[in-house]
Amino acid sequence: MIEKLNIVKQRFDEVNDLIIQPDVIADQKRYIELNKEYKDLKKLMEVREEYMSLINNRKEAEEIIADGSDPEMTDMAKMQLEEAKEQIPGMEEKIRMMLVPKDPEDAKNVVMEIRAGTGGDEASIFAGDLYRMYTKYIESRGWKHNIVDFSEGTSGGFKEIIFDVTGEDVYGTLKFEAGVHRVQRVPQTETQGRVHTSAATVMVLPEAEEFDVEIDPKDVRIDYFCSSGPGGQSVNTTYSAVRLTHTPTGLVAQCQDQKSQHKNKEKAFRVLRSRLYEQELAKKMEADAAKRNSMVSSGDRSAKIRTYNYAQGRVTDHRIGLTLYDLGNIINGDIQKILDELQLVENTEKLKENSDVF
Repeated sequence: MIEKLNIVKQRFDEVNDLIIQPDVIADQKRYIELNKEYKDLKKLMEVREEYMSLINNRKEAEEIIADGSDPEMTDMAKMQLEEAKEQIPGMEEKIRMMLVPKDPEDAKNVVMEIRAGTGGDEASIFAGDLYRMYTKYIESRGWKHNIVDFSEGTSGGFKEIIFDVTGEDVYGTLKFEAGVHRVQRVPQTETQGRVHTSAATVMVLPEAEEFDVEIDPKDVRIDYFCSSGPGGQSVNTTYSAVRLTHTPTGLVAQCQDQKSQHKNKEKAFRVLRSRLYEQELAKKMEADAAKRNSMVSSGDRSAKIRTYNYAQGRVTDHRIGLTLYDLGNIINGDIQKILDELQLVENTEKLKENSDVF
């Protein structure tokens, strides 16, 4: 463990030196990557310092006990040794988890898309509930979100809503939410009191930087149209909404959230880049999942991942068989406990893969 940490420290010192070099600062892509690596390594260095302190305490205590010339010092050393022995295994487990290779995508911001699936009006209402759940969670993390585009349901909620999320390690946290979410409840539109099952699909795309995906302007058809929905006098009078069509793939991205045509175009390009990037990433994830037989990151958008059962107050995540009877809090944004369990499963899988490293 110490040997591994020393190698990491060498890399930390190297990165620390590199990020102040003028040629690195001039290369934006490399500078951003090294800064992210520096932040991750810094956290590990803080834990290393704590761990080395415990190792030194254990060694010092053992020497005092072996000497035995001062009974009072020996008693104190025995307490110190006991304390160190108790804390070291937990610290080593924490370090192992931190040494698991991180997905380079995890630090990225995301574009989230929620689409109503089967279930008509009730599916749109549920898509609205999911959007509210995520916005409350995003606020609790101190992240920020902005709506890119939306289409309202006829009885409330959304047929589709697209929004971006910015913050620290956003994709690494929210990537587990991608897939089909099911709800079982008596719909507001139901007069007989029968329980219906409806669904909504959530997509989580890592936001692509311009240097991640290069788009040839000749490959993009740009259409301008009038915005619809809330927005004041400019709605339906100015061609501020933007729709982009990527001819080679047929992918479409649009934005009508801003009054400025330029800002809408900028946001739509961000979504288009992320969709193109996610296509490539989905192929890679599928290959990785097949190789690892991973439970939590298959990249399969059609996979049913979670059920929200209102009659029983139950939420079940089908990937890991986790059931929580806390639907009220979860639908109000308290999804951290589910995400923690999914993260733990993924880290354990990675730890098995990299067991030879430790």
